[in-house]
Amino acid sequence: MPSYVEHTNVTVKNIDEAIEFIQLALPDFKVRHQGENGYRWAHIGTQDSYIALQEMTDKENSNRTPYNDVGINHIGIVVDDALAVEQRLLDAGYRLNEINENSQYRKRVYFFDNSGIEWEFIQYFSADNALKNHYPS
Repeated sequence: MPSYVEHTNVTVKNIDEAIEFIQLALPDFKVRHQGENGYRWAHIGTQDSYIALQEMTDKENSNRTPYNDVGINHIGIVVDDALAVEQRLLDAGYRLNEINENSQYRKRVYFFDNSGIEWEFIQYFSADNALKNHYPS
């Protein structure tokens, strides 16, 4: 069996806002379980993969600069229709990152959730891995 990413673990400012963002972008992601263990947590995703959310406890120290400070820079999720995801998130008022590295083989859109976490949504236009993973020189 090939290896694959089963889950990622992300600390967020507010679990409820994070769940709302994820389900708006990815309607097929369901809350698999949630609870409290000194902090609120939830697992949201499909039967095969999920995102483990943990609500931060020190809300005063919540500033982080992606790509400069240690931590998650973004989470990439493959979707069937990147334009539909983009429209749903824009309609809900989420902030689009203007990164634009689209090609004839894929479309990518990047958004920030209310915790400032960046999410990348990728639509592939080919099933051929050589084309999907092609990077212009």
